[in-house]
Amino acid sequence: MKAAQAPRTEKKKVKLLVVEAEEMHDGLMEQLPQYLRTDDLLVVNDAATLPASLHGSDEHDRPVEIRLASQLNDRSWQAVIFGEGDWRTPTEHRPAPPRFKTGEEIAFAGDFSAIVLKESKLSPRLLDLEFNRGGEDLWQGIYRYGKPVQYSYMTDQLNLWSVQNVYGSRPWAAEMPSAGHALDWQLLLKLKEKGVRIATLTHGAGLSATGDEQIDRVLPLAERFDIPAATMTAVLQTKANGGRVVAVGTSVVRALESASLGLSGFTSLKIGPEHQLQFVDGLLTGTHDVSESHYQLLRAFLPERALTEISWHLEEQHYLTHEFGDSCLILANADITKSPDHKRHR
Repeated sequence: MKAAQAPRTEKKKVKLLVVEAEEMHDGLMEQLPQYLRTDDLLVVNDAATLPASLHGSDEHDRPVEIRLASQLNDRSWQAVIFGEGDWRTPTEHRPAPPRFKTGEEIAFAGDFSAIVLKESKLSPRLLDLEFNRGGEDLWQGIYRYGKPVQYSYMTDQLNLWSVQNVYGSRPWAAEMPSAGHALDWQLLLKLKEKGVRIATLTHGAGLSATGDEQIDRVLPLAERFDIPAATMTAVLQTKANGGRVVAVGTSVVRALESASLGLSGFTSLKIGPEHQLQFVDGLLTGTHDVSESHYQLLRAFLPERALTEISWHLEEQHYLTHEFGDSCLILANADITKSPDHKRHR
């Protein structure tokens, strides 16, 4: 599939593939309300997207880039480090960064820097960093000197405002929780008018790719989440009343399915074909390559054969993929391979 190369301006015209029962329907995002029922619950991730990419240099003046992955405390972050180059080069083609020792400094500006606390056993490119600022001063430095994570398939460099969802709140996401990119206030209002309830949680969506095989193999890393008590109550009420809980994005699935261990904290939960979904009945998601961790999570909703069929269909119908691509709505009991003569609606 072809990657979307720019943010979508006509969000209502984003394609929407609906997978339900034994059928696939090609539609548009503006038709989403007709596929949801009164008393369904739509849960969104309201994490705002950080300017998580910081360019700087090491103590030998060699250029490096760090991408913030997760905040550890008031001054410290886990981050992935890249060698020289910029966003036009795919991450897997970027040269290796220099190796850092504990205590070495990375300078981003004359008054903004970080020291290396340790490197991960997983990869020397995964570092814990301590900044020379804390609290509000640290956030000011990140927002002054950072930029949103960029993608090599984009036509132009992304601005921070272009990677925010309309309901974005706390700045927890290293990359945009992109499943919500096509939801605007008009569409959310239409859903509410139909009787679809909308609830929020915050999940610190991490990096989608690093170019390091050791790191990419275990993505997603541990990520912070916070589920308001009111949201969890709405989830349980919806299920008790026979409604469906539809997650907007895989980050919402990961947070809700971690709720049995608590409503906030860090989750290392990996969701795949062996995972029995407890709280989520449906998923509104972007379209992604089958090699990505996103695809493994989809296997908790659909069997491999169905996902293969969907991938073929998305390719045939020229759906756009990645962060600003088209969307797919998978609803409860969606198994398009259940019958040998399953239907396609186009």
